[in-house]
Amino acid sequence: MTAGHGELATDGDAQARVVRVDTAGAVATITLDSPNNANALSTALLTQLRAALDKAISDEEVRVVVLTGAGKVFCAGADLKEARANPTGATALMAAVIGLLWDSPKPVICRVNGAARAGGIGLVAASDIAIAADRGTFAFSEVRIGVVPAVISVPCLRRMPSRAAAEYFLTGEIFSAGRAAEIGLLTTAVPEQQLDAEVARYAAMLLRGAPGALAGTKGVLREVGAESFADGLDRMAELSGRYFGSEEAREGMAAFAAKRDPSWTTAAKEGASGTDAAARR
Repeated sequence: MTAGHGELATDGDAQARVVRVDTAGAVATITLDSPNNANALSTALLTQLRAALDKAISDEEVRVVVLTGAGKVFCAGADLKEARANPTGATALMAAVIGLLWDSPKPVICRVNGAARAGGIGLVAASDIAIAADRGTFAFSEVRIGVVPAVISVPCLRRMPSRAAAEYFLTGEIFSAGRAAEIGLLTTAVPEQQLDAEVARYAAMLLRGAPGALAGTKGVLREVGAESFADGLDRMAELSGRYFGSEEAREGMAAFAAKRDPSWTTAAKEGASGTDAAARR
């Protein structure tokens, strides 16, 4: 990956660097690195985040992406100072970032290191796996400042039950990480001291999956629910046959028969072991 260990993503030398990229084996950790304003979603941060995601997704050596924040807060949502001056400036960028997270062929783990508000929850919801420190809190605070949780509703409403969405979208009430897990916004909430180990554990599990099969499975997760039952069966039968005939499947079945690891797991230990160290920087 061109953004090496500890590199700061930038959109030009004149712009402040507010996104950092660390690589460890096959895992790229992308850190929102603007703790002075609680990692608010400014135009600069979103521009650099989009660039970092593009690079990680296009890099063949990267197989898992971890998204996290620097400091005690994961992401405070929109940069309100910037939004007052330019109300629509970051909207398209936010939609592009949400789309990259959701459509990435590589699994994305969101390491939620602290509080998430508004747009920050959209990043959480758009990720495949979301693991939070249990001290973290969440709130869809948009209505309390006179705006609507619009762009982020697209991933959030695909994760949350409708009653919970109505409750928290309409009231702006703060809720706990445990509650966020109950309503589908998080995969799990763990004690803060266990956060890095849990992220590393999930990264290691993901690295055991074949890259092409993981990309195909992400497609199934996104698309099947939108199809009719009959159409889904027809298309999935074709997809199943195609993957059973793939080179990855031949290698995976040969490895199983030989009681050995398949070829794609060679970077698993290195990538997973470096994830917690990269996330803490």
